[in-house]
Amino acid sequence: MIEKIIKQPIVARNVLVPFILITSLFALWGIANDLTNPMVSAFKKVMPELSNMEASLVQFAFYFGYFFMALPAALFIRKYNYKSGIIVGLSLYAIGAFLFYPAAEYETFTYFLISLWVMTCGLAFLETTSNPLILALGTKETATQRLNLAQAFNPLGSLTGMIIAQVFIIDALRSNAFTKETYQALSSAEIAAVRENDLSVISIPYIALGVLVLIIMAAVALIKFPKMEEQSKISLPETFKKLSKNSAYLKGVFAQIFYVGAQIMCWTFIFQYVDNLNATLPVNEHLTATWYNVAAMILFLSGRWLGTFLMKNSNPSKLLFLFGIGGVTTTMITVFVGGHFGLYSLVATSFFMSIMFPTIYGISLKNMGDEAKIGSAGLVMAIVGGALLPVLQGYILDIGGPGFDDSKIFGYIPEVNFSFILPMICLAVVAFFGYKTMNNDNR
Repeated sequence: MIEKIIKQPIVARNVLVPFILITSLFALWGIANDLTNPMVSAFKKVMPELSNMEASLVQFAFYFGYFFMALPAALFIRKYNYKSGIIVGLSLYAIGAFLFYPAAEYETFTYFLISLWVMTCGLAFLETTSNPLILALGTKETATQRLNLAQAFNPLGSLTGMIIAQVFIIDALRSNAFTKETYQALSSAEIAAVRENDLSVISIPYIALGVLVLIIMAAVALIKFPKMEEQSKISLPETFKKLSKNSAYLKGVFAQIFYVGAQIMCWTFIFQYVDNLNATLPVNEHLTATWYNVAAMILFLSGRWLGTFLMKNSNPSKLLFLFGIGGVTTTMITVFVGGHFGLYSLVATSFFMSIMFPTIYGISLKNMGDEAKIGSAGLVMAIVGGALLPVLQGYILDIGGPGFDDSKIFGYIPEVNFSFILPMICLAVVAFFGYKTMNNDNR
């Protein structure tokens, strides 16, 4: 089996160009994801009247779009084709990005949430289409490895999104120059001017991203996709029946919910963790959360590449189990040790999360036929974990008040530290999924 995989190319030459084009989409939604993660913190600063839980609705709106649109997207590509699904996805992506302009003009938080939701309806189309398409562009034996390779470019987009968020949004926010007390001391006119400026600052990168998406959509429309091997189509009732009896698939959907929740929580609330650390440090020693998130993403990217290499000779489920245990360990340190060491451990968690999404995806859809299109929708719908769990973490942060250290859990753990117990539990679920599927032949 191992020799067979080594001899099989991950990507055949005849599909290399479409593979590269589709892989670029992985980077494109990475930009959107990590441009949005710091917005929970940004909106809390621009609109201090929001609670931590209300600010976290940014992630709820963003990731709920996946849940809402994944199944319609799967039904669409089942009836039409992958290329049409990609074009629809890019269209919705661009519309959502352009809606940031009226949202900033009306200065309404709800309008921003709607804009994010429309964007991710488009992303749901892209992910529902691109993941199974990558799996199909080659042999079944190298499918999980091929998806890990394509997903390895997603962190490059994420790094781009983080840098754009820091340089063009966070650093440019006028509200950053005020403490909560000094901001409240401003006159109504001054507060209105700051808010108008900052909401405009937030909207501009999204509008620019919408222009980029239109350019990529034009390229997709012009390039000819390879003709996929026809599979015998089965009825929708039969599809759902087959999926409901596939225990590895059902467990995979469950694990994916918890993985995505863990990822979004770690990359979103690192900003609050750093803000809480900064409260104990002199101003000249303040830390910048974005650069720690960038370090996390570099580790995430490194883990993806390493994981792709290791899967040449290793069972993906075993790697998933080991990486899951590593993630549980690092988040446990963040919760119970805290401080700078807890921050470093939180950053290191990204290394262990790196292979999880594509590996769960590949294991769950292994050996599927036509039902993979609907099965893919279930795994994309599982991204709803990124909508629900950050709100729960925001609720934990609000236990003692609007700050991050209003009360001590067990007498010594700040609320913000304790809130990372949620990602710890989520990663334990992923490790368990890896363990339960380890005896399957997933190599």
